[in-house]
Amino acid sequence: MKHDIDAIDRLAMGLSAAFMLLGIVVLGIVEVIAGQPYGAAPVTNDAGEVVATPTVDPTLRTGLVLAGLVVLLLWGSYRFLTAETETERGRTVEAPSD
Repeated sequence: MKHDIDAIDRLAMGLSAAFMLLGIVVLGIVEVIAGQPYGAAPVTNDAGEVVATPTVDPTLRTGLVLAGLVVLLLWGSYRFLTAETETERGRTVEAPSD
């Protein structure tokens, strides 16, 4: 089976990779550079007051990763629906005649 990569394939792979790398790697580095706390939830003291919050909202990071996965899902659906069958590519089988 031959796989031809066209402009739509390159766009989908690049866009999904960009979303996921931004959400995981880049914003993770931003969190580390900003310092502690590294957790996804706000830190409270014994009185229940919020004393520290994450630099980047976890909802934003999760949304970017999910957007990357949705792009991959849509791209996979596109590739599945536009796939050529063996006969469409010109490969035919001759049947013997009587």
